[in-house]
Amino acid sequence: MRLFKFAPLASTGLALVTIATELALKAAPGALSLTAEIVAPLVACSLFYAAAAADRREAPSLRLVGLVFLAGGNAMIAVIAASLVAFFAEALAGWWIADANLLLLEGTPALSVIEFFGVYAIVTLAALPVTFVPPLVLFGRLRLRAAFAASFVAFAQNTVPLLVYGLAALVLLAFALLTAGLGLVVALPLWAAASYAAWKDVFGIREAPTF
Repeated sequence: MRLFKFAPLASTGLALVTIATELALKAAPGALSLTAEIVAPLVACSLFYAAAAADRREAPSLRLVGLVFLAGGNAMIAVIAASLVAFFAEALAGWWIADANLLLLEGTPALSVIEFFGVYAIVTLAALPVTFVPPLVLFGRLRLRAAFAASFVAFAQNTVPLLVYGLAALVLLAFALLTAGLGLVVALPLWAAASYAAWKDVFGIREAPTF
């Protein structure tokens, strides 16, 4: 919350760019809509950069959107790979819980509220072990394999607090749902800031990273 409150307008602005990118790409015809699963996670990295900037008491700006594209192929591939974990978990959970194909290119099957939160509870559990991959590659400069290994180990050693974090993420998702999606402009920066703060805490990072 402290990182978010330092520059709430900039953070919500970056969240809006992230949401708009995903919606625009998902509206593309046919298989082009799948590019949302590649580009949107990269744009969302601007929220990690915003958290790091706020940590240094510097105001984030929209220029942060492009920084991940300058971080190199290793960082970009790692971020996309971590995002795909959640993407495939969502597809599997949708089939298992609601017998719904969430990979449909045209239209999204309707889910009940219980089915929706059941799906995203599974997505959250699947994503927790790779939570630290983005900050590890963006700020720690780890290679893809090392970043995934370190994130898995960190999850194994901090399972209970990360499960609490996952529960908080689901509460934020409920807030976003109750506000017809508008709450995502707050939820996304809070998710990113919490992940950034957890990365510093778990990995013993004392100073805000530079980029």
